[in-house]
Amino acid sequence: MQTLNVSDSASSATANPVISVQNLNHYFGEGNLRKQALFDVNLDINAGEIVIMTGPSGSGKTTLLTLMGGLRSAQEGSLKILGQEICGANKHQLTQLRRNIGYIFQAHNLMTFLTAKQNVRMSLELHDDSLNQDIDAMAIAMLENVGLGNRVNYYPDSLSGGQKQRVAIARALVSHPKIVLADEPTAALDKKSGRDVVEIMQTLAKEQGCTILLVTHDNRILDIADRIIYMEDGRLVSNGIDIAAKVS
Repeated sequence: MQTLNVSDSASSATANPVISVQNLNHYFGEGNLRKQALFDVNLDINAGEIVIMTGPSGSGKTTLLTLMGGLRSAQEGSLKILGQEICGANKHQLTQLRRNIGYIFQAHNLMTFLTAKQNVRMSLELHDDSLNQDIDAMAIAMLENVGLGNRVNYYPDSLSGGQKQRVAIARALVSHPKIVLADEPTAALDKKSGRDVVEIMQTLAKEQGCTILLVTHDNRILDIADRIIYMEDGRLVSNGIDIAAKVS
């Protein structure tokens, strides 16, 4: 396999799917304990799309999301992210890939000993091209974009659930990633906070031209999507045709 070089393919992302999955299978365990989690998944997601993935618990949504995010290596089939094949990728290749992806999770995963600004700044410190810039100012500007300009020096323990998730969004988007992956980002939030969070994601992603894939059980936010896909028992049973009624 060639060395993963995401930057070379970024210019063609608008002409080709930024995520392309073909005949993807995935397994957990070994020997008699080996269990198949994903079955022959085929899916293309284009640049700038906001796609929601839904389906029952245990249907393989998070497994597929973690493979797309380079959090584990794909095993069988083809998985191309930003034009690069990552099936069988090694740790170094996956690390390169992750620098082009923003992550937002249900458990916001903020560093409790860092302020909001410092949490967002951490994302910029992973990118060499950011180190010659005023990353404190960049972090503050992004926090202002998510409505937390007056909370930049607050620690997570002093923030509400919705505010913590806004910090997580700021951290994910501050480096202008080409792809944002979100796993149940509204699950721990009330209706208004959840709605605010996804609308911020939607607005900033459209401004930056990035692609969002969002896993959720929250039927209240389905309308933000350009397309809704549905998984069941490890299989992609709909790629976005007439699915909204099914999950409402």
